[in-house]
Amino acid sequence: MKDNVYRNPALGVSCEIPRGWVLRTEEMNEDDAHGTSEPQGTPKGTEERRGRVLLGAFSRPPEVSGEDVNASIVIAAESAATYPGLKDAAQYFGPLTEVISAQGFKVVEAPYEFPVGTKRLPRSDFQKNLGTRVMRQSTLVMLARGYVVSFTFIAGAEDDVEELVDGLSFEVVAKGR
Repeated sequence: MKDNVYRNPALGVSCEIPRGWVLRTEEMNEDDAHGTSEPQGTPKGTEERRGRVLLGAFSRPPEVSGEDVNASIVIAAESAATYPGLKDAAQYFGPLTEVISAQGFKVVEAPYEFPVGTKRLPRSDFQKNLGTRVMRQSTLVMLARGYVVSFTFIAGAEDDVEELVDGLSFEVVAKGR
């Protein structure tokens, strides 16, 4: 990461991280390696089969509580082979919605096509009531290089989620990479 921008040249993706946010990518992958943070229903297997967090960024350290929602950006990749019969990225929202619903989220917007630069990705929006506040989540998905790549943005207000999503962009991937 350089200048508060995460870049993944292999996927041709970049994502702006707000200044002052904390990165927890390595810690999230360590948790997964020990089986402590696997979402319910996620098949166990090799790290590649389970998936990997490519970026985990938070407005404050996850272990620090606060009055507001801990805004976050999580980019993850899972082997598409984990989902037999998966032909397009929108189909991933079936199992994803099950996992998210089990965590108390409700679907606000069923999967729809969303433009990110010249690409169009399926996106779905969710929210969870937390008493005096609401947690909003938007997830976009793409299939690339044999992986399901998910881009999840969480914040307490819809405008804040949109601002985070606006930081996502795609670059041309050079052939042969």
